[in-house]
Amino acid sequence: MNNNIVTIALDAMGGDHGPGMVVPAAVAMLQKNPFLHIILVGKSEVLESVVQRHHATFGARLVFQAASQQVLMDELPSQALRGKKDSSMRVAINLVKAGTADACVSAGNTGALMATARFVLKTVAGIDRPAICALIPSHGGHTHMLDLGANADCTPEQLFQFGVMGSALANAVYHIDSPRVGLLNIGEEEIKGIEKVREAAKLFAASHLHYIGFVEGNDIFSKDVDVVVADGFVGNVALKTIEGLARMISEYIRQEFRRTAFTRLLALAALPVLHSLKRRLDPRYYNGASLLGLKGVVVKSHGGSDSVAFASAIRVAILEVQNQVPQRISRLLEQQFPQPQVHGE
Repeated sequence: MNNNIVTIALDAMGGDHGPGMVVPAAVAMLQKNPFLHIILVGKSEVLESVVQRHHATFGARLVFQAASQQVLMDELPSQALRGKKDSSMRVAINLVKAGTADACVSAGNTGALMATARFVLKTVAGIDRPAICALIPSHGGHTHMLDLGANADCTPEQLFQFGVMGSALANAVYHIDSPRVGLLNIGEEEIKGIEKVREAAKLFAASHLHYIGFVEGNDIFSKDVDVVVADGFVGNVALKTIEGLARMISEYIRQEFRRTAFTRLLALAALPVLHSLKRRLDPRYYNGASLLGLKGVVVKSHGGSDSVAFASAIRVAILEVQNQVPQRISRLLEQQFPQPQVHGE
């Protein structure tokens, strides 16, 4: 495969909107990135005509791969894994395994995507479980947070592995030298928190990572930490709380500006600022959660994504491929746990 070309397999049937959202995102990204090739994976009767319609513009850069099944959003991961071997999700991941594609992007069922990707691609040596990592807007630009729901209960060793993966991602893709890693807890003092978190802290403190200690929920938005580590239960609750708060604040601002004729006039004057604020906080531009720890690049888009948000997820996949994130994770793990030297007899 040409090193200058990035090929992304898209699960075109996944998510709430399927091809109606995936195809416009694919077209937009192909127009912006001449090095990009995309494989639309899904039902032939839906996608074959789409590819033919755009052939004159993109040629071999946009192709489709047939898949006869679709994983439903409420389907059990075990059912998808055993009973949907020709689903658009499974076929897209198989393309990564075969080396035909460099990455897979799906807005489909998160549990099924994680289970299938782990089964097909396997994990990097030294990683017990993959973790979901996403960007959270912060004073410093953004914070990398993981795990966001893949692993509800974790051992101290797995929490440490999440820190390694998050640090590798922050360094490789976002070029943060020596990313500052914090462990999410209910206080900064060493005595605070449950036992597994305190045990994980010891592993971090003894490592070569730039570990800054325990951080609290409000620190997620600070400019003092680059990677925030939590188990999937805590991380997912924190993420959904952040999303809910952002929606509430947005609605409050909208209501206040519409309250009277005077406030509506103020809204017109403040329009440039409001547009700028919306862009900075718009979750569509932060869409694309990385399934870190796999031997290939898999990115999860929000199930309710529109084409703008799905394009953001494709962008995340491109960056991870170009910066060789799985390989970076392997190398960083080797630095943390160097292999013993074997001497000849």
